[in-house]
Amino acid sequence: MKPYLTPIASIALLLTTSAAFAGPGHGDGHGDNHAAMMGQPGDAAKADRVINVSMTEMAFEPSSIEVMEGETITFVVSNDGEIVHEFNLGTEKMWQGHLDEMMKMMDTGMMTVDKINHDKMMQAGMMHDDANSALLEPGQTAKVTWTFGEKTELGFACNVPGHRESGMVGEISFMQH
Repeated sequence: MKPYLTPIASIALLLTTSAAFAGPGHGDGHGDNHAAMMGQPGDAAKADRVINVSMTEMAFEPSSIEVMEGETITFVVSNDGEIVHEFNLGTEKMWQGHLDEMMKMMDTGMMTVDKINHDKMMQAGMMHDDANSALLEPGQTAKVTWTFGEKTELGFACNVPGHRESGMVGEISFMQH
């Protein structure tokens, strides 16, 4: 048995009970009062560094990244796993707020364990195209360019239901200039 089957089974269990927890539409999980401190979308042409991030079943590689205030980084994010994963720069509060949206996407068929239905997402107005995030099917790669703000509590996580809860979280720490 491959190790990713256990998380898939737990996701299936979550999905069977998710209707009771589903909440209203898009928007709660990607922006909050920390936005100014987190930073803002960056210009890839002016990136200070490029960092490759691999997503596999319930893990990021690297699992921690050091940044500096004001630094612009292009993250080249690859889903090297066999199920849908998300790279989302944010805070615990933002990720918790994003949970209902992600559950709704699973409940309504906008996303399955291994596919993303972009047509359904567009029809529902939930395009999931935020600058701090990339939602990817297995084998896909995307770029997220971000200019970091002030030193704050920040990280990256996969908000596909059950993934963050299974430990798919990465740490961002701020280096001294």
